[in-house]
Amino acid sequence: MDRAQKEQVVEELGQIFESSGVVVVARYEGMTVAEMQTLRAQMREAGGAVRVAKNRLAKIALEGKPAASIADYLTGMTVLAFSDDPVAAAKVADAYAKSNDKFVILGGAMGGAALDPAGVKAVAQMPSREELIASIVAAIGAPASNIAGAIGAPASNIAGILTTLEEREAA
Repeated sequence: MDRAQKEQVVEELGQIFESSGVVVVARYEGMTVAEMQTLRAQMREAGGAVRVAKNRLAKIALEGKPAASIADYLTGMTVLAFSDDPVAAAKVADAYAKSNDKFVILGGAMGGAALDPAGVKAVAQMPSREELIASIVAAIGAPASNIAGAIGAPASNIAGILTTLEEREAA
C-alpha cells in the first residue's frame, strides 16, 4: 500500500468516524471468511457496514474527531462496524457476538461519547428509529380510536336494547 492509498484510507475512515451514528470496535481473531461474510451481510441488511482497517491508519483518522477516545480499543485484529442509525450497528454486533465467541466487542463511540462493551450492549437494547416512529404513531392514533369507540358505543347500546325489545315482543 503506497502513501496515496494510505491517505485515501485515512480520509475514508475519517468520514466514517464523523458521519456515523455509532461505531463499534470488535476483535475478530480466529473468524473464518464465511463468518465475516455473514457479519457483513447482516450489517448491510440493517443499514450498516463493516470495515477492517489497519489500526495505525484508523488512529490517524481519529485524530481531532469526536470519537477519538476509541483509539485505545484499536489494538490487535480489530474490525469497525458502523451505521448512520444510532443503534443499528450496535444491535447487529451485539447479536452476532452472542452467536459467535470469536467476535468480541471491545467498545465503541456514539457521537462524541465513548462506549465500553456494556455501553454498546445498552445501545443495542434501545429501540431503533423505525420502532420509535411506530410507537409514536401508535400513541398519537390511540386517543382518536378511543374517541371513535366512545362515540359509537351509545349507538350500539341502543341498537342492542331495541333488538332485545323486538325479540321479547316476537316471543
